[in-house]
Amino acid sequence: MEVTRKPHLHQDWIDPHAYGIVKALQKGGFTTFLVGGCVRDLLLNIHPKDFDIVTMAHPPQVKRIIYMSFIIGKRFRLVLVKRDHQQFEVATFRREMKVEDYPEGIPFGDNVFGTPEEDARRRDFTINALFYDPIQGELIDYVNGLPDIEARVLRMIGAPSARLIEDPIRILRGIRFAHKLGFAIDPDLRAAMAQNAAELDKSVLPRKREEILKILRLDEPALLLLELYDLGVLKHVLPTLHGLMSSPERLDLFLQHFNAYGSIVTDSADTTQLFGWLVYSMLQAALHGPTEREEPISLEDELFQRLMRDELGMYKFEQTAVTKAVEILPVLTRTEDFKRRGERRQLGLMKNEGFRLALRIAETDLILTPAQLQFWREAFEKLGDELERIEADLKSKKRRRPRRRKPGERQAEGRQDESAETDGDEAGGEDNSQDNVADDRIDEGPEKRDDELPRG
Repeated sequence: MEVTRKPHLHQDWIDPHAYGIVKALQKGGFTTFLVGGCVRDLLLNIHPKDFDIVTMAHPPQVKRIIYMSFIIGKRFRLVLVKRDHQQFEVATFRREMKVEDYPEGIPFGDNVFGTPEEDARRRDFTINALFYDPIQGELIDYVNGLPDIEARVLRMIGAPSARLIEDPIRILRGIRFAHKLGFAIDPDLRAAMAQNAAELDKSVLPRKREEILKILRLDEPALLLLELYDLGVLKHVLPTLHGLMSSPERLDLFLQHFNAYGSIVTDSADTTQLFGWLVYSMLQAALHGPTEREEPISLEDELFQRLMRDELGMYKFEQTAVTKAVEILPVLTRTEDFKRRGERRQLGLMKNEGFRLALRIAETDLILTPAQLQFWREAFEKLGDELERIEADLKSKKRRRPRRRKPGERQAEGRQDESAETDGDEAGGEDNSQDNVADDRIDEGPEKRDDELPRG
């Protein structure tokens, strides 16, 4: 282990709430550090987007010390701390264990708490396993992560192939980190990524979806997609895109459109815009590239339906919005037809879930003339108040209504409620409900708590 006192990082960039949480847990007698991406980013002069905290305190102990904290998860329990509009994750140091080493009575995969060094060595990459104590100004490095940050090299902790097989999503994470930070991938790790790419077939779709969205949020995602293709990884993540990129002509078309259509995305938190950007770029490459099909391809074809549903993991509303947006594009060029419609039909078009995305695509793809674009902007502004009222009405209608119970269900539910009152005590388990967070708090009166105080 190497402990570096007062490392070169922006101490002022540390969030006061994160600082206060660390200070309160240390005051309670528990070793506590900042960990992971926030430490890495501070050392790279990047302002962290969030701050993760790791501690020797177990979740119930964290909950007792830190106000407005909620225990979440069942197998991997951690504490979520809420401050204003921010959330901070507080995890307990854990250790990696094999099936045969698990204590009797604990299911494989459940939390097994450990030491700081054990926790560091179970993490994925050396650059993500550094601990920082903001109170003492100390950097704790068990895995030689600091030299790798200084050399700008991405290296796996442990044997690369074994660690990638444990969790194949690390292949996507590693390549994304390298592109995001401008790091070189360690040759052994790079070879292991190509060798074990097929392991990604076993990864669940929601995790792939999250990585794809993070890739699309990078400054130059096209370069990363090309590297995924070159490594043989893309065919195990997005086989439809891999097939499209296998043709040099379609590859050129896709890159031209994908690089040109980036301005479709005005809000990187809007997943519909991100997916719309990728899918529309692929559609244009498929439409204008060489093909043996007799009929033009569309988003209704099974090829694109499978892409959106089974490869990108798009939700139904995202699929519908992107499909509707492409259908609306020809309508936007016919402004005279729109003028002849009544206000109700005009509102019907503009409240369509794909309209705003269609307008972004039409503007980016230069489908509309400046006069047509100005017309739609003015029409949208004119009907804006009515559209907001309609959206508010739709949200209120979507609220879940109570289900009509069948005869006899009331009595059955009453019996279940009576038995449920004793289940928790008999099981002796923790109540992870966010509704019961006040029970374990320490009442310190009106005095300010350490985790409420900003740093001086």
